[in-house]
Amino acid sequence: MKTSLTFVSPLNLLRQRLFFAALALSPILLFNNLKLPRDRESFGKLLVFSFINVTSFVATIVGLANEGSGIASVLTYTQPLFLFALAIPFLNEKVTSSRVLGGLFGFVGIVVLSFRALGLFSLESTIVLLLGALLWAVANVFYKRHMTRIDPMFANFFQLVVGAVLLSIVCLFMNDYVFPTSFTYLSTMLYTSIGSLSVAWTIWLLLLRSEDATILAGSSFLVPLVALFFGSILLGESIDAQSVLGSALVLLGVYLVNVNKKNSQNLD
Repeated sequence: MKTSLTFVSPLNLLRQRLFFAALALSPILLFNNLKLPRDRESFGKLLVFSFINVTSFVATIVGLANEGSGIASVLTYTQPLFLFALAIPFLNEKVTSSRVLGGLFGFVGIVVLSFRALGLFSLESTIVLLLGALLWAVANVFYKRHMTRIDPMFANFFQLVVGAVLLSIVCLFMNDYVFPTSFTYLSTMLYTSIGSLSVAWTIWLLLLRSEDATILAGSSFLVPLVALFFGSILLGESIDAQSVLGSALVLLGVYLVNVNKKNSQNLD
């Protein structure tokens, strides 16, 4: 997203991403005959979930725009740690030694992967990014606790529409409706819209409905590894010893988070 932010403001970029992500899901919802919630309680929960998550999106992209990529990556990946911490008291998930160690190893691996890009950081941007990470975790816990009967694709579509509408109003008042037509901007923006928000978020909510949040939290550390792999294949980026060490720590963390519960010791 750093590339896209050189073309437009953070809120305008997020507005466009949400709009195109919702647009991509629209035909699927129309032709799949999904059972949509009709009661006020479900729509109330959808609104709460949407407001929390959209606020998280806003905080994350504003913080990213004002912070270096290394620090931003590390702070963004406090998301799984917040989710892990909140899932224990609010979702009554068991704490095991392997999951705790897995979460820590995964986060340390992210720090190692991002270490070269670390530098001076802004206190304000750090707080905003941490707020975004915390709200992301709160939204996930809320969905897991109150919304598992609502179709994940519709829940995702609903939050995308709510966010697109709210940010369109904000951008209207700010007179911020720039839409660059360069290939670099369009390809990056569409990828982060359809790939990240339409597809990845729907899959994430689908998994969250059936899996422990603590397991998903630890497994999400794999995302930077996937980016590293494709960066090497598609962009010819080199993989050095630091990347190998960070990747190894992340993989170890993911393994420990997902290891069989029978072999884990409860931290009681």
